[in-house]
Amino acid sequence: MRATTINVINPALLTWARERAGLDSSVILEHFPHFQEWESGAKKPTLRQLEKFAKFVHVAIGYLFLPKPPIENLPIADFRTIGSQPTRRPSPNLLDTIYLCQQRQEWYRNYARDNNLPACEFVGSATLNTNIVEVSRTMRDTIAFSLEEQQSLSDWEKALRQFTRHVEDAGVLVMSNSMVENNRTRKLCVEEFRGFALSDPLAPLIFLNAADSKAARMFTLAHELAHLWLGDSGVSIADMPRSGVHSNEAWCNAVAAEFLVPREVLESTYEHDKSAEINMRQMARKFKVSTLVILYRMLDAQLISDEKMRELYRTEMAQAKTRHTNGGGKIFYSTLRTRIGNRFANALVINTLEGHTLFQDAFNLLSLKKTESFYSFARSLGVMS
Repeated sequence: MRATTINVINPALLTWARERAGLDSSVILEHFPHFQEWESGAKKPTLRQLEKFAKFVHVAIGYLFLPKPPIENLPIADFRTIGSQPTRRPSPNLLDTIYLCQQRQEWYRNYARDNNLPACEFVGSATLNTNIVEVSRTMRDTIAFSLEEQQSLSDWEKALRQFTRHVEDAGVLVMSNSMVENNRTRKLCVEEFRGFALSDPLAPLIFLNAADSKAARMFTLAHELAHLWLGDSGVSIADMPRSGVHSNEAWCNAVAAEFLVPREVLESTYEHDKSAEINMRQMARKFKVSTLVILYRMLDAQLISDEKMRELYRTEMAQAKTRHTNGGGKIFYSTLRTRIGNRFANALVINTLEGHTLFQDAFNLLSLKKTESFYSFARSLGVMS
């Protein structure tokens, strides 16, 4: 029996879906040889072909039956704009990551209410007029992560893990992934975003793009924490350009920099008998941040000139492109715990084992498919034997 073609499809929707996924026609043609004819309207796909295409470009099939392409905006504020440059269309990978985190946040918000957990009073406690140094010190006191502890850790991985633990202990859900759920074919792009914050007094959430280096994620975590202090929900690049950034981004950059590398300590640490490059590398190791953060802090403190800063910046950027940023080889359940965060994982798994959350709902929130996988994850958390 011959499959029936779908005649009501607007070819513009196929073009929209392809461009939304960031794919060239040549890539599509490898999997769908008649795609150009579908896109031109010369041929119509069957329902089965349309279902496969929708799955391939990560779009709900219902969108392809709309009369015209939808305008798909970020569900939270976009803080990535620099100057007058428009931000690019959000990728399906970024959108799906935000949607999943919003679902997790909603579950945890209800869990917090049901269990009478205290609200995080720091959420929304600052404004853009609040003193930068004062906010950074309040953040340190709130999460109980001293500068001495930060500097005592032997490497960036341990520093990031400890920093994350302190932030979670203060009531924030911290999640980190380099892909959508557990799908290795859907990588997150650092050039598109480095992190985002979902502000909520009961369930504040920070997501870190794990495709980034651990040193960069130290800054992103501090940056997104500053957004929570403002009560912001939004997507960030969490970088330190000198001008043209969104006012909220500039403020959060300044708070994160002061939090991780206090100017007063930086100035007392700088060794004037050594080169700027040696100082930069020594202090990056000392404070467990990237050399780029140190560069900007040195410039802010007038320890180096604009010319020297640009020279070292170009060198560091060139070297950064050749560095491997992702750590591999970790076992799946340990990686999963990092992806969804200890605070969320323990709450959801225990709540499910106690019968308050349906197993299928837990599977969806954990991106798991099998009961056996759920129990294995529970054992890895130490909540069941």
